Amino acid sequence: MRRRLTLLVAATMCLALLAFVVPLALLLRTVAQDRATTTAGADAQSLVPLVGTADPVSLRTSVEHMAADSGAPLTVFLADGSVLGTRAPRTSAVRLAALAGVSRTVERPDGREIVVAVLGRPEGTAVIRAFVPAAELTRGVARAWLVLAGLGVALLLLGLLVADRLSRALVSPITELSTVSHRLARADLTARARPDGPPELREVAGALNHLADRIQELLREEREQVADLSHRLRAPLTSLRLEAESLAGPDAARIGARVDAMERAVTGLISQARHRREPDAHAVCEATSAVRERVAFWTVLAEDTGRAVTLDITADGTASGTAGGTADGTAGCTLPVGVPADELAAAVDALLGNVFAHTPDGTAFSVTLAPRADGGAVLTVADDGPGLSTDLVQRGASLGGSTGLGLDIARRVARSSGGRMDLSTGPDGGAQVTLELGPPASPPVLP
Repeated sequence: MRRRLTLLVAATMCLALLAFVVPLALLLRTVAQDRATTTAGADAQSLVPLVGTADPVSLRTSVEHMAADSGAPLTVFLADGSVLGTRAPRTSAVRLAALAGVSRTVERPDGREIVVAVLGRPEGTAVIRAFVPAAELTRGVARAWLVLAGLGVALLLLGLLVADRLSRALVSPITELSTVSHRLARADLTARARPDGPPELREVAGALNHLADRIQELLREEREQVADLSHRLRAPLTSLRLEAESLAGPDAARIGARVDAMERAVTGLISQARHRREPDAHAVCEATSAVRERVAFWTVLAEDTGRAVTLDITADGTASGTAGGTADGTAGCTLPVGVPADELAAAVDALLGNVFAHTPDGTAFSVTLAPRADGGAVLTVADDGPGLSTDLVQRGASLGGSTGLGLDIARRVARSSGGRMDLSTGPDGGAQVTLELGPPASPPVLP
């Protein structure tokens, strides 16, 4: 916009300067020509009384003296053929003036000729000739044109400077509005525009600030609503805890541990909903321990439902795997990924929860964790069930009566680390979900 405004002002000023400077330059040339012609004509007219009355000797002396003083060719042609003053040929204009007795000014290629007929001499009509060379006609014109050109350039530069200042004052608030809008798009809801510039831009800035305030208000209400809904889960959890405490034996401890884990998850959900957390660009966790812990948690339920579990963790060139309802990993394996540990655990829980929710009891599944070629890790969850539709990768889409959010949670975790999620068919015909988890943004410091 600044460039276009500057070009517009430059074009307008160029047109205005042309409309002003060109006529003025032509006028200066005309004035210079008229001045030189008037001066020469005045010199010629001053000789008329002398030519009409003086004797030849006095006339010669006076004409030569005046020709020397005027600095311009000044000649007197007498009827007897005598030529006084500056030597010059008898031109056609001189002969015509002598015959017709008419004074006139004649344009010539080399200048301007002024002839004045003087009547009353005994020998006949005399002619006074004054000649203005072309150089004299244009004397001082070139310098005046240079001054005009310099003045025009100076005015043009001054106009461009003023246009640049005005365009900057106009564009700067627009650029600031664009910056604020981009910050809002990056979830920086504290960004506000400064009302500055023309009234229209101040109104836009106020509307943008009002929009940001409204977005904050809506998000606050949404977080409070999510927190309230999550808090409503505490009542059934408390009831479930009381029932677990009434049991005896190992089942009571196992159910109690699960209730505790669910209560911690609900508490974390309430805290996350009420306290907005900015994305951590330096998030990092050790994937092997997080995956091993979550698989171990789900293995207990797998044993109850007769499912065979296979865990294969490959890192640093080492691999291990077990089957038949137990899970293990290679000690010392480290696979740092660029996601927080709780989010990775939530992604694993979502994928394994889908296996239990969408496959019949007794369906085996496997969890594989391997290094990624360019850093990070690749997590694969495959089962021997009937498979999943690719439509389930859409948020809220479910063909099994669930909420349809599990796969979307896993997908967002992968994308937050710079990776992606793929849904395909496994070697045994069941569903296979692959999460590519990117590496940390900065080198991790692991214990």
